[in-house]
Amino acid sequence: MSKKKSPNTKKIVIFASGSGTNAENIIKYFQNSKNIEVVAVLSNRRSAGALKRAHDLNVKALLFDKEALYQTNDVLNVLKDMNPDIIVLAGFLWLFPSNIIQEFPDKIINIHPALLPKYGGKGMYGSRVHETVIEDKEKESGITIHYVNEKYDEGNTIFQATTGIENHDTAESLAAKIHDLEYRHFPEVIQQLLEKNN
Repeated sequence: MSKKKSPNTKKIVIFASGSGTNAENIIKYFQNSKNIEVVAVLSNRRSAGALKRAHDLNVKALLFDKEALYQTNDVLNVLKDMNPDIIVLAGFLWLFPSNIIQEFPDKIINIHPALLPKYGGKGMYGSRVHETVIEDKEKESGITIHYVNEKYDEGNTIFQATTGIENHDTAESLAAKIHDLEYRHFPEVIQQLLEKNN
């Protein structure tokens, strides 16, 4: 049973395309908050674990298709009804449409599993990022939390955290280090942004 929220509760909507571990982490982080709440998780993939995780945690889970996002205003209208204070992309792989970006200026953020501006852009997500970082023999990697604009991974940076890369690291071991950074920092940054905008 969740605690009663205040009438001024800040609302988070999460978009996710994959397993949803970041979405779950964010939902759990704010579960006992009296004034911040994840109100919905939206996904473009029926098989996305994010939908099941949201459902299991009693958070509204919504599936949509390309047409609803890009051609009709269905997703935009759902968001207008919810009126979120922040929209969080947590492993959402499609380019976000400009009509939603314009409707929610400076309220849409994304997390990227590398230190932007390096290793960003179309097609650079998940294991591809870590494999390329290892191939390039980088000494460090990390996460970038940034505002979303009309181009992949090019919005203004809000926060970065780094982790060292050892000679024995693989794409898999680097991914584990990056996940740790995501779980530790993403909810905190979301909270800071919401509290700053009070």
